[in-house]
Amino acid sequence: MTAVWPGAPFPLGPTWDGEGVNFSLFSEHAEKVELCLFDDNDNEARIEVTERTAFNWHCYLPGVGPGQRYGYRVYGPYEPERGHRFNPAKLLIDPVCEGDRRPDPLRRQFGPALPSR
Repeated sequence: MTAVWPGAPFPLGPTWDGEGVNFSLFSEHAEKVELCLFDDNDNEARIEVTERTAFNWHCYLPGVGPGQRYGYRVYGPYEPERGHRFNPAKLLIDPVCEGDRRPDPLRRQFGPALPSR
């Protein structure tokens, strides 16, 4: 597994700089965030994202680049009456990602991602 650096809270989403990727995800009420990386065999490696700035959870992974498939598992309260439905058993797709980085089982189940506008 690659080293994990603190990274930056902005911009949101994945940002490749030619040497690695900065990941940033907004969640005001999350208690814990895991970045999940998938290899070609759909094996999942979970990386705990520990840095949080302005409600943005962020990390930088040197050596990671375009084509890396990933998602998030986000922990927090399950309080539907307050609008909170955190469930780390669910893999979340990055709402800011511009490409289709879903693991193959999700791609087979839900089809290709819509292009961003």
